[in-house]
Amino acid sequence: MSERGVVVVGAGIGGLSLAILLADRGWAVKVLEKNLAPGGRARTWSQGGYTFDMGPSWYLMPEVFERFFARVGRTRESAYQLVRLDPSYRVFFSPAEHVDVAADPAVNRELFERLEPGGGRQLDRYLDDATYKYETAMREFVYKEYASVGQFLNRRLLVEGMRLNVLGTLDHHVRRYFRDRRARQLLEYHMVFLGSSPYNAPGMYAIMSHVDLRQGVSYPLGGMGAVVRALEGIARQKGAEILYGHEVDRVETDGRRARAVHAAGVGSFEADAVAVSADYAFTESRLLAPTDRSYSRRYWQRRILAPSFFMLFLGLSKKLSRPLHHTLYLAPNWERHFDEIFRRPAWPGHPCFYLSCTSRTDPGAAPPGGEALVVLVPIASGLDDSHDARQRYRDFVLRHVESVLGEPIQDSIAVERIYSPRDFRSDYNAWEGTGLGLAHTLFQTAVFRPSHRSRKLENLFYTGAYTHPGVGVPMTLISSELVADLMTDRR
Repeated sequence: MSERGVVVVGAGIGGLSLAILLADRGWAVKVLEKNLAPGGRARTWSQGGYTFDMGPSWYLMPEVFERFFARVGRTRESAYQLVRLDPSYRVFFSPAEHVDVAADPAVNRELFERLEPGGGRQLDRYLDDATYKYETAMREFVYKEYASVGQFLNRRLLVEGMRLNVLGTLDHHVRRYFRDRRARQLLEYHMVFLGSSPYNAPGMYAIMSHVDLRQGVSYPLGGMGAVVRALEGIARQKGAEILYGHEVDRVETDGRRARAVHAAGVGSFEADAVAVSADYAFTESRLLAPTDRSYSRRYWQRRILAPSFFMLFLGLSKKLSRPLHHTLYLAPNWERHFDEIFRRPAWPGHPCFYLSCTSRTDPGAAPPGGEALVVLVPIASGLDDSHDARQRYRDFVLRHVESVLGEPIQDSIAVERIYSPRDFRSDYNAWEGTGLGLAHTLFQTAVFRPSHRSRKLENLFYTGAYTHPGVGVPMTLISSELVADLMTDRR
């Protein structure tokens, strides 16, 4: 059989991982990336001796990474070094109260016991249930492709549905175990990073507490950028060609097949198949002719988008005393913040926030005596973020962070960059400037997410966070595995 060629659009985690899998199976792979560096949302930015992960910063579900590398004849150890974080992260509930979540489950049990009488025993029960959900989901549902709703709603799901809490919300599920607000927040905050809210996410996403509290949190030395560099290197070793500065402006078709991919100012690249890791909604609405689109504009307008983010990349000339590598502030009235994201979009008035301070673990992230700090506030996609609006919110957020931490930041800023929805739009063609894609609601889970396979073009495929199984670096690696298997089956 002669070698077949595939053009992969986008060199993010999804595009690079799919390129590796296809090249490993004998495809001639060409990757076209609009930006000048790999990684997509997982890019890095460096200036003045400071280096920042621009997107994902939590390394979770390590077995997914191990499995991926094993499938292509590599090991994670040969790709990058992992450091286990302990404490895993710090959570502020107010300027006067914070807790540290430890790598040791016994320590966390004591923490929940302090938060609520009997909380340690309840945590054991909750995590046993979360572990069951996780193992069942990974074994039965996550690594499977669904061609139809009927295939998804099979007897196994119907039998397990009650225990997986497919129909109930996460917040409702957590309230069965804990009364204390702080305990509940520690078990629900993950949903922001999955693009949803504990009030509209299915209870099955309790699995994230197993990932967090039982598997723990690690850090790849060099940041998530080290993972990207490893993937890029393996892709090239497998024979994939990666072309940067190649912005795709249309997919050329012939009947029911994609014939070539056209890059602005460069020309067309013919292909036997096309795989898209770029923004799904943008691809459908801008790169394909109307007759070749699987989903209408109305479809995308009716989806529940995951949040975008207001981010500050700050190179500080001093060390901070209170943040750890990962630090969260969970406001007492966080329901208001969720409302300002999903129900009544507005710039959050008293927001929760996340701080990434990789220089606490990785000395190479900042000059000696300095700190590489990322401030992240979840906000609604589609907000007007004009220059003046961004500057006002920047000032507000920094005062807010300083108030919670109880220590100054603005007096030591040596390097600064603001990143907001308009940057997600310009850099990644993100629909409405979303930072993650589609939220994880019941009817945007599994088969209810956009398909890996085009409904109109038989040789066009999609990988990435919009598709099953969803948001996050591990989920994107799994998505690429599913797509590679689909494409291999067609050879």
